[in-house]
Amino acid sequence: MSTESESMNVLAELSIFPMDKGESLAPFVARAVAIIQQSGLAYRFGPMSTVVEGRWDQVMDVVTSCQQDLAADCDRILVYLRLDCRRNREDAILSKVRSVETMLTCK
Repeated sequence: MSTESESMNVLAELSIFPMDKGESLAPFVARAVAIIQQSGLAYRFGPMSTVVEGRWDQVMDVVTSCQQDLAADCDRILVYLRLDCRRNREDAILSKVRSVETMLTCK
């Protein structure tokens, strides 16, 4: 039985990294991004966060997998997670950007 939140499209902005591994965190960020890639969900990697799109349970499963992977060898992990949940929306990663770009080109 699915809940209302599971039927919504979720756009998640995720930033996850260890707090106890020094200055260069790229190897740990790469591990999380690889998990996101392997999930098959739409995503966009950026310099400060990665945006992931899917259904609630899919997105939360990916976030959990990223946290569990880093927890294997990190004692402290910082997770920033911001969610936009909306019914009747698909392809939000691209459509939200296109909407603003269209307004910019009209000026």
